Amino acid sequence: MSLRVFEYDPYLDCVRSQIWDRVNSYRWWKSELEKNEGGIKKFALGYELFGFTRTANGYTYREWLPHAKQVFLVGEFNGWQNSTPLKAEGFGRWAVHLPDGPDGAPAVKHKCQLKVRIETNDGAWIDRVPAWTKLAWQ
Repeated sequence: MSLRVFEYDPYLDCVRSQIWDRVNSYRWWKSELEKNEGGIKKFALGYELFGFTRTANGYTYREWLPHAKQVFLVGEFNGWQNSTPLKAEGFGRWAVHLPDGPDGAPAVKHKCQLKVRIETNDGAWIDRVPAWTKLAWQ
């Protein structure tokens, strides 16, 4: 297999292996997304699935963390404690359902400070702002 770009631009020959690494990486990810997500177009609609999404009786929080060992949602709503674990759903997805209270109020109030606490596969712990946050203050 060949890329015609090398025929048009001989100066690229010195970086041919890096270009092929990127091409092969793209092809691999495209195949993974087709297999696990239904294709690139559906994957591009991730905002409909990830972050906080409303359900009939609460919210589901979902994040894509392919190299996580454990994940917790922490913040003012739970005293910054590891008491709200996310469960692995496969293909790097983690999720937790946060049911509304008896009065119908959401478990995580609007403007509540929160982060995602992640244990990585090498045992390190990191706190970060959720990737799919729709509104954040600094």
